[in-house]
Amino acid sequence: MAQRLHLVFGGELVSPTKNVFKDVSKIHMVGMFPDYATAFNAWKAEAQRTVDDAHMRYFIAHIHRLRDEAQPGSATEELGA
Repeated sequence: MAQRLHLVFGGELVSPTKNVFKDVSKIHMVGMFPDYATAFNAWKAEAQRTVDDAHMRYFIAHIHRLRDEAQPGSATEELGA
């Protein structure tokens, strides 16, 4: 069975109505997690910690969805980039 990695990250947004970070260099990488349940717990802890700041937002990225080992690689991947 393939690993189902999840990345939890967040930071300050330009506006609470848009998912655009104010400063990408200041994105908080919470961590990589082996399953959704542990990623959700980490996301929830960070979201609750920053609940009073409307501009702070945390996300869960489903890293396992970015790459399907059964599919051929991209042209960039084949170049070794």
